[in-house]
Amino acid sequence: MPKTSVIVPVYNVQDYLQKCVDSVLAQTEQDWELILVDDGSGDGSGPLCDSLAQSDPRVRVIHQENRGLGGARNTGIEAAQGQWLLFPDSDDWLEPQTLERALSTGEGAGADMVCFGFRSVDKEGRELGVFREEFPEGQGLSPKSRRDLLLMAPSACNKLYRAELFRRAGVRYPAKVWYEDIRTTMKLVPRCEKIVFTGFVGYNYLQRAGSIMNSAQLPRNREIIEAFADILGWYREQGLFEEYRQELEYLAVFHAYLAASVRVLRADPGHPLLGELAAYVQREFPQWRANPYLPRMGRKRRLLLALLNRRMYRAVKLLFQAKG
Repeated sequence: MPKTSVIVPVYNVQDYLQKCVDSVLAQTEQDWELILVDDGSGDGSGPLCDSLAQSDPRVRVIHQENRGLGGARNTGIEAAQGQWLLFPDSDDWLEPQTLERALSTGEGAGADMVCFGFRSVDKEGRELGVFREEFPEGQGLSPKSRRDLLLMAPSACNKLYRAELFRRAGVRYPAKVWYEDIRTTMKLVPRCEKIVFTGFVGYNYLQRAGSIMNSAQLPRNREIIEAFADILGWYREQGLFEEYRQELEYLAVFHAYLAASVRVLRADPGHPLLGELAAYVQREFPQWRANPYLPRMGRKRRLLLALLNRRMYRAVKLLFQAKG
């Protein structure tokens, strides 16, 4: 039985998959299996998966009809034999020591989830930015005593998970939706006994045209409302809503109001979705302006939030144009 199952959803990424797989093969920790889930690709990704599997017996391929990123991850979870799970995206890549350092940190702290840093890069390999969480490193932190753990970046890719966590929480990724990470990570966090952080920057996130974060499909940004309806409903069903009310309120303000609004108005300052996003958060959390976590946003984001509250949408767009 391998120690870690590395699960990579594959969909029309023929030009990028080799680099992702090579980064797994190059890991200094070699006790792993790699599960490539070909999610109904229409390019040459499926045959490439089969070819890559012939190079190493630890590489397995599952071909399926398209179920979206979340559905492909779920297929990998069900097939996984490892004690730990890692979810790189197929157009990104790992640093050679990522798995070794994450495992060492997670096992040393007795954690269910390990979070490490990531860098954003462009197609030319230029570093665009580095992200690390601002939590104490190397310590096993409990969500029961540190409810602010819920405020971590929800990305699935810069985390190593104990496989038992998914079974214990009964949580899976939603299929064929946007914002599948936040819908899932925010449900896993309160089911963790311990979460541990390392400042090691172990993941490289490629920002490319056509990726979901650069998509011009503005109406689909409404799915953040559906995502939070799902999250808040789950917390209520689990009897956890009041315990985590302030954290959920902040997350709604940050993701469903601020971040989603900025994405929309940078393309269309007159889009009707802007009013819908504001109304949703106001309806769910009418006292959100008093949230104690708002100072965490930093000065720039608080300025953007103030402009949004005044519906000064064109001013926000001008700020980003000036920056560019």
